[in-house]
Amino acid sequence: MMALQFGKNGSGPLKILCLGSHSDDIEIGCGGSLLRLLSGDQRLDVTWVVFSSNGEREREARDSSELFLQQAGRREIIVKDFRDGFFPFDGAKIKDIVEGLKRVSPDLIFTHNRKDAHQDHRLLADLTWNTFRNHLILEYEIPKYDGDLGQPNFFVPLDHAIYEKKISYLMEAFETQRGKRWFEKETFLALMRLRGMECNAPSGYAEAFYSRKLVL
Repeated sequence: MMALQFGKNGSGPLKILCLGSHSDDIEIGCGGSLLRLLSGDQRLDVTWVVFSSNGEREREARDSSELFLQQAGRREIIVKDFRDGFFPFDGAKIKDIVEGLKRVSPDLIFTHNRKDAHQDHRLLADLTWNTFRNHLILEYEIPKYDGDLGQPNFFVPLDHAIYEKKISYLMEAFETQRGKRWFEKETFLALMRLRGMECNAPSGYAEAFYSRKLVL
């Protein structure tokens, strides 16, 4: 299996765009991969966009992004308040925001999986591809009651310090979610352990993504 390294041709930092429907999606889906990238020598600029968050959940979203992006060279945090579960009915407004993110000119985009069972997630995945048609896009996965986990084809191994930090930040930041049975350390560790087994990660843990298009 060939290992790929994220890099950038020319000068300037690597620009990463993270898109999440709800306030903990980015962290659950690609938090470990972000922490791994940010722990390297290369300077990274991150734009972090959450589309549905308000009240206490907005505060959690902002606090969490600050935890995960401590080592970013530049960070931009955008939090919107679209109604949870109603994205398909607000599609035009959400598309306007996604289109406006072209200004970021990202080298790497993290977004939802187009086959996710949650309608908000699916819409955001579709709009990501509608807007960014010549970019490296990695679609992350979110465990849920619907049982929609599939067979991802792109893996990011995580060492012990990274995946433990991801779990620690999740549990610290999202106090409102701790009462939910699925929002548990064991859930997140179990998924990363499964993906780590699938890609033979040295630590045994990894995050996994769906990549529709890669150019070598």
